[in-house]
Formats: sequence, structure tokens, C-alpha cells
Amino acid sequence: MPVLGVIPARLGSRRLPRKPLLPLAGEPLILWVVRRVAELGVCDRVVVATDAQEIAAVVERAGFAAVLTSPRHQSGTERIAEVIDMKDFSDFNLFLNVQADEPLVAPEAVRGAVARVRAGDPIGTAAGALDPALAADPNRVKVVVGPTGRALYFSRAPIPFDRDGTGAVAYHQHVGVYAYTRDALQRWVKLPPVPHEAWERLEQLRPLLHGIPIGVALFDGRVAPGVDTADDLRWTERELTRQLKEVSS
Repeated sequence: MPVLGVIPARLGSRRLPRKPLLPLAGEPLILWVVRRVAELGVCDRVVVATDAQEIAAVVERAGFAAVLTSPRHQSGTERIAEVIDMKDFSDFNLFLNVQADEPLVAPEAVRGAVARVRAGDPIGTAAGALDPALAADPNRVKVVVGPTGRALYFSRAPIPFDRDGTGAVAYHQHVGVYAYTRDALQRWVKLPPVPHEAWERLEQLRPLLHGIPIGVALFDGRVAPGVDTADDLRWTERELTRQLKEVSS
């Protein structure tokens, strides 16, 4: 089953205006992400889906593919749903969504999400290990996984809750990577909202609470932060610079 990798990128970020085009170690952020996804070798094709000609031009000048989508979408999921209906991608039935602010996305997360769908889950995602000391951070989304490897709930709260303070609870930090079948993605965007997604500000709660299973690939590594703030941008630049020096030495 060939995989189409789609990176949804919009220009109007609230916390970091023009985020996909912000310079990061000498290149726009979006190019770090698309190159990372392409180099992992999981996808047969990779395309950036954007609402801005400016982003598309940057991507295409670097030799990658981009498509223009509606500026009215409320989420990256809706943007990808528009892409899969395009004639150029009609041969694909498995899609990978990597957010445009994840230049250090873990290879285990990308490969694991796709593997969950290939194993039979309609939607696949991933989660890494989380230090219990960081479990209360609402910016680190936690997921509880059942015995079949499927998500039971996602939350910004520390779940499971360690009521007796044993310190033995294992926390899993969700990575914002999704793989879906065509049918699952089309079903997702047609579902009515659920209150929980607004309370938690987590869109994946919509399909989950409507009964669409989400398989979670667990891995032992820590989750690198996405670029949501100016501090994240500085940290990521330092980390990318360090990695580049290691490669060249």
C-alpha cells in the first residue's frame, strides 16, 4: 500500500506569525520538515498542502511538491482531506500527516503510525516516553493506551492519575503524527464535533469518541518539542546545529 505524506502548512499561526517560513539554522522551518519526512523513506510521495502561495513557492524552489488548498480549513486534518480528493492522488489509500512544525519528528513515530494502519487500524499515531516530572505540563499531550495498543483517551492533564503517589505510573507523550486510510480520514472530517475536543483543544478526540479506533505505536525515546513558541524555535535551532556538526565531523 503506497503512502502519500502530506504536510499541512498555513501562514496564519497565532503564536508565531508566518511560522512555516521562519528561518531555522539557515533555512525556512517548512523545508526542514519536508526534508525530514522525505529522508525517512516511509512515503512514496511527499507534498506540502498550504493556503499560501508564498509557502508553496519556497517548497517548490527547493525541489519539493506543494499544492494550494482552501484558506477556510479549521485544521490540518481538513486540509489533508481536501488533498486526498485531488485527482493527482487518487491512487493512494494510505496517508501520513506530519505537522509543519515538527522538524525533529522521531523516525519511530512516523514508521510506527504507518505500521499501525498497515496492521489493520483505521488511524495510527505514536507516543514516546515521558518523564513523570513533566506529566503536569499541558503542552505535553498524554495518551492512555489499552491492551490492544489502541488509544483510550488523550488529554493535556496527567493521565493516568497517580492517586497514591507511587511514582510507578508510566506516561506516554503523544506525537502529532497520524496515518489514516482514505475511508477513515473521510469519515473523520464528516463527524460532528464533540465537547471534549474543545475542552482539551485536541482534534483527535473527535474520531476516538465517535468510535473510530486509533492505534498507538509506543517507543522508548523522548519526544522532541514542536515549534510553537520563540523559545521552541531557539531550542530547535541549537539542536539542529548540533546535529549538523556531528554529521560533518
